[in-house]
Parts: sequence; structure tokens; C-alpha cells
Amino acid sequence: MVTLFVGGFPLDMEEIELVKLFMPFGQVSTIKIVRDKKTKICKGYAFLEMHDRDVAEEAISNLNGNPIGDRSLSVKIREDKEVNQVKISSTASRPDPVNKYIKVERSSDPLKKKRPRKQL
Repeated sequence: MVTLFVGGFPLDMEEIELVKLFMPFGQVSTIKIVRDKKTKICKGYAFLEMHDRDVAEEAISNLNGNPIGDRSLSVKIREDKEVNQVKISSTASRPDPVNKYIKVERSSDPLKKKRPRKQL
């Protein structure tokens, strides 16, 4: 599966209209238009998954830069972030779950005096 970044389409465009743009080049498995959490207004970009990389590259060469309405469509292959790879490698060296907490002594804090208990 190849994930494509699609940007620059009109904000009123729906998912089905985007899929219709990419269908002549190959099957689209998933689509996600990114929207604002509170207002649900489209932010102007989406992520699309296609099954084959060759089909995705053909779609990029044919659709990238095409004008749609008053905007210009931008289509790119989404590369995985390096941050995710760092997280995966750091989780492999986790400490033993039994001894995951280490007691740290505070030498700079003076000992606090406790209040005397209230006698009943």
C-alpha cells in the first residue's frame, strides 16, 4: 500500500469526488480528508491509499499541478516520518517491567518536621 498526500483541492470537495479523480489510475483503498476538530471544516488536504506504487506514481504524474477550480492540485507520495522509527528503536531497550521505577534520594531538601497528631 502506498499513501498519497493530496493538497490544494477546493475546501467544499467531498471524499467521493476525490476518489473519482484517482479511479482512472487504479483502485483507492482508503481516503481521509483532514478536517478541523471543532468546526469540521476541511483544512485543504487529504491522505489517500492505493494498492500499487506504479499506479500511484502514474496518478501523481497525471494529477500533480492540475488546476481544480481556482486552486492547483498537489499530489505526493507520503514518506514515513523518521520520528516513528526512533520511537520503535527506543522501545526495544525498555527496562525490566518489574524494576521500572528507581528511587531517587533528594539531598537538597531539608527534612520536614511533621505536625503533631491531634489527640482525641
